[in-house]
Amino acid sequence: MILQVDHTAISVPDIDAAEAFYCGLLGFECEYRSHWSDNANTDAVIGLNHSAARSVMLKLGHYRIELFEYERPVPRPQDGMRPVCDHGITHFCLSVRDIRGEYERLLAAGVPFNSEPYDYGPVICVYGRDPFGNVFELIEKKTRGAATSV
Repeated sequence: MILQVDHTAISVPDIDAAEAFYCGLLGFECEYRSHWSDNANTDAVIGLNHSAARSVMLKLGHYRIELFEYERPVPRPQDGMRPVCDHGITHFCLSVRDIRGEYERLLAAGVPFNSEPYDYGPVICVYGRDPFGNVFELIEKKTRGAATSV
């Protein structure tokens, strides 16, 4: 029986910059850091050979994001403007209070957004990107039981 989502994992080219963004701007806290190199069990689980990476688990409320910076094998470059219609994870969503205030705060810090927050009735939301182009959504629910994401 599946109980719940435990975390979302994101591979990034600069784990220190990613941690600064997610902790410094979005309010996550570091739960733990790790590193591996040429670990046969880890290689088997992740499906790579002779891998090496640093990772950090970040937590915000009950939600966690695990960041990876791979040293080996060398990752392919990421398209920082990959449209959300392309196959793969399109975004993750963070519930906020005062979405317009959060939008202005993050915008002032240089976070790129697709638009200003849009009011859909029961929710207000906006899409932004982390320093590497990964898309996140901010959502403010105005009523109980409102839709969870756009």
